[in-house]
Amino acid sequence: MLSKIQNDNKVLAIIISNDFNKEGIEFFTPDDFSQQLAYMNRPKGYIIPPHVHNLVPREVTLTQEVLFIKSGKIRVDFYDEEKNYLESKVLFPGDVILLAGGGHGFEMLEPTEMIEVKQGPYSGEADKVRFEPITSQEAKIK
Repeated sequence: MLSKIQNDNKVLAIIISNDFNKEGIEFFTPDDFSQQLAYMNRPKGYIIPPHVHNLVPREVTLTQEVLFIKSGKIRVDFYDEEKNYLESKVLFPGDVILLAGGGHGFEMLEPTEMIEVKQGPYSGEADKVRFEPITSQEAKIK
């Protein structure tokens, strides 16, 4: 299953659940996203030719991150760019999420292992503004 979290026609997140399956390749992100996210399902023997990537100058103005849920269970809370709470989703092992815009927060519902991928170099606290989260009782899980 594939789901997109949107607000005012802006993509805040793309979630690929562990049970997503499709033949071939599918990119879920538009070309202008600074993080590109795709799914590939190739048969045995399929060859991707060896290649190197060219040095291409890019300007990144917004950190986008991808989380791979390795184990556990996590609630992701989504906020708009003015820090207003919108909705929540629960992610499970094998799920992948691209956080593309707006705000987000997390509550671990079980002990959880995640792998995070985002652009560098790391800017430390200059990279984000923290704010008060919602409570578990306020969560609207969709």
